[in-house]
Amino acid sequence: MTSIKQIARHFRDVHFGGNWTTVNLKDTIADVTWQQATTKVYNLNSIAILVFHINYYVNPVLKVLQGEPLNASDKFSFDLPPITSADDWHKLVTKTLTEAELFAEQIEKADEAKLFEDFADPKYGNYYRNLLGIIEHTYYHLGQISLIKKILNEISAEN
Repeated sequence: MTSIKQIARHFRDVHFGGNWTTVNLKDTIADVTWQQATTKVYNLNSIAILVFHINYYVNPVLKVLQGEPLNASDKFSFDLPPITSADDWHKLVTKTLTEAELFAEQIEKADEAKLFEDFADPKYGNYYRNLLGIIEHTYYHLGQISLIKKILNEISAEN
């Protein structure tokens, strides 16, 4: 398996399953209600904000992979539009998972040599660094989502 195919697989695994951690975003949020998704626990971000934040970085990198310029700013990465219904939550989840699959497909289409080219601007390093960074970032926040979900379920069981 080429490096590019392995990176695409690793990206898919964190979103859809098949990784050695046996934890993935799709399954973790599958049974989360919109009320749970928007509930703040202590001073932590909500599950919905974290899902938005994960996708915030996938979306502009997907566009770069499709040949567009990089257009993103960290300062907007937590600016989740209000989630006030199950439909709003479903749209966020669907957008996130759909763009994750498109992202993996774009990685697979890339030439292996592209991995070591500058990503959008030399200050960001190469494609390899950025693609692995997206995967690491997703795992980091997936861990937070898993813990917040466990806390919310524990609180719910006590009431």
